[in-house]
Amino acid sequence: MSSPTPPVPHVIDPAGGCPHALNARLRARGAVAEVVLPGGVPGAVVLGHDALKEFLAHPDVAKDARHFPALHDGTIPPDWPLRVFANAQGMHTSDDADHRRLRSLVGKAFTARQVERLRPRVEELAAALLDDLGRAAAEAPGGVADLHAHFALPLPMSVICELLGVDPEHRERLHRLTNTVIIATDVTPAEKMAALQELVGLIGVIAAARRETPGDDLTSALIAAREGDGDRLSEAELIGTMRLMLVAGHETTLNLITNAVRALCTHRDQLALVLEGKATWSDVVDETLRWDSPVSWFPFRYPTRDLDVDGTVIPRGTPVLAGYSAAGRDRAFHGPDADRFDVTRPTAARSLSFGHGAHYCMGAPLARLEATIALERLFARYPDLDLAVPEPEIPHQRSFISNNVQSLPVRLVRE
Repeated sequence: MSSPTPPVPHVIDPAGGCPHALNARLRARGAVAEVVLPGGVPGAVVLGHDALKEFLAHPDVAKDARHFPALHDGTIPPDWPLRVFANAQGMHTSDDADHRRLRSLVGKAFTARQVERLRPRVEELAAALLDDLGRAAAEAPGGVADLHAHFALPLPMSVICELLGVDPEHRERLHRLTNTVIIATDVTPAEKMAALQELVGLIGVIAAARRETPGDDLTSALIAAREGDGDRLSEAELIGTMRLMLVAGHETTLNLITNAVRALCTHRDQLALVLEGKATWSDVVDETLRWDSPVSWFPFRYPTRDLDVDGTVIPRGTPVLAGYSAAGRDRAFHGPDADRFDVTRPTAARSLSFGHGAHYCMGAPLARLEATIALERLFARYPDLDLAVPEPEIPHQRSFISNNVQSLPVRLVRE
């Protein structure tokens, strides 16, 4: 009897879109799938909850791209768009002692105590933005306003920029550039490289301003940081760390807030549970993180040896994507109704959307604080808020990495 034919690797569509149907098809084959990355580069994605949890914390899995031979031996061209992930320098692409050194320089700003101190400012920003949302709806035809543009984006963008000491005049440009460099996966290599150069230059300008006039902000602290041996961030590490915090500090929280609002508007029974006090806004955040993770498939990790993950061998040096959106709906872990949005789900808080292991997202407490305040204040002010168009008609981001929609048209008063 002949052995079964192995499945053909999935060719990733750079335009991305809603990931859940694809995740279900691939997960039906197993917890790990071979993929072909844009540019024809072979890779893999880990899709199952248990397999991903094991992989993220495995001692033989690295983040440093020196473990990705094809990136350096001429196999992959210099203008490969996904090089921006592999070549970045910072704690998200480092391992072991380097990772601990870089993480320690940033971590003090994101302790639970430090984050809680930000609560009054987040509440103040949320209130002002809800006023802006109300004005936008009142002035728009049909009372339709874009919640993405007027609330879900400017709230986390303002918070992370204030933390980093970024002047307001740079914020719109920073969002546009980080979206092109990190989020959009359907742009040309030339567009991505041009945006990357512009972004690095802009971050350099921001850092230079803080060198010239240090303040009570994280960028000034990073510039001045010393460890016990007198080490400080190199310029590349500083730029890479700031880039990471700018992207992770607003894009993921933007997605979390937007995805939660879409879920609640299309599951009014779940919204009613919260408004009636039978569930909390923290429950909503947990279930949204699981059910519609802000990040779909995130690059890259590299096995430092041939690695067996749930019965599939991933060869050494393979660029591997973490399939957060797939793991969130893994029925083997979250139950047979994992496709259902349920704010009372007991496993929701155990999702992997913020990662696992040494690289667990240190900004998770801040993201949770921002999203919880945003949702609570939004529905307290506008309890009848609803989508202005059918949810399936809202266009998704053109990305296989980020999981969100391009805009979120809402009415603040139901018709």
